[in-house]
Amino acid sequence: MTTARTPAPTSTPTASLARLSINQETIKQWSLPELAEGCVKAGIGQVGLWRAPIQAYGVERTARLLSDAGLTVTSLCRGGFLTALDPAEQARALDDNRRAVDEAAAVATDTLVLVSGGLPPGSRDLYGARERVAEALAELAPYAAERGVRLAIEPLHPMFASDRCVVSTLAQALDLAERFPAEQVGVVVDTYHLWWDDRAPAEIARAGAGGRIHAFQLADWITPLPAGVLLGRGQLGDGSVDFRSFRTAVEAAGYDGPIEVEIFNEALWARDGAEVLAEVAARYGQHAC
Repeated sequence: MTTARTPAPTSTPTASLARLSINQETIKQWSLPELAEGCVKAGIGQVGLWRAPIQAYGVERTARLLSDAGLTVTSLCRGGFLTALDPAEQARALDDNRRAVDEAAAVATDTLVLVSGGLPPGSRDLYGARERVAEALAELAPYAAERGVRLAIEPLHPMFASDRCVVSTLAQALDLAERFPAEQVGVVVDTYHLWWDDRAPAEIARAGAGGRIHAFQLADWITPLPAGVLLGRGQLGDGSVDFRSFRTAVEAAGYDGPIEVEIFNEALWARDGAEVLAEVAARYGQHAC
């Protein structure tokens, strides 16, 4: 079972928002200071971060900003991309993931999300690619554990298997994670990527029984998908996902940690950030509570 650190926000979150975390990509148009200020004003005490913007702002500066605002960092995205065949590329990927672990520790989150990586150019060997992920985890998991960081394998929808993530199901993610101690390697339950899988409820129960649900993320599945499918995540309630059934499943499995809304959507990014944040909070209350 995992439990979020207790934040000390300037304004106390309402009970319905107490577990809500806003991933900064959901309101990408906001700078980090704007995100911190907006979440505090809205009574939201938790945020999820991405590496590129915190590197641009400064990792230590980010840590001070969020600590001063009383905000808890629920996860850092992302590590991973560990499927290269070339030894030099493998070494570079491991070095980058160690830096990601260090950044996670610096911003005081215990969860680094990993996206495994796709097939190397010219390869069709999904099994071999997954085995290289396992080999990399054997290198990274002890390093992360020494720094108080857990690795969370995120399965992505099968449409991303070729270029982004050879781990497409929660079962595949757990098959990898279970080679390592639960406090070192677990999984991400992301509704956008798993809503279609009729095995997801059973695999959520399996993950919970092993204490391996390290993150729970929400986004809706909307169609038609945009040309750039990576940006096809929908606002909660706009698509096909039954969020309450997912929340019921993860809580029955013993998860009581943060619930992070992570939406990549250009239409949301074009709107006023405060308006988007208010809408996310309202939709979360309507569809996920």
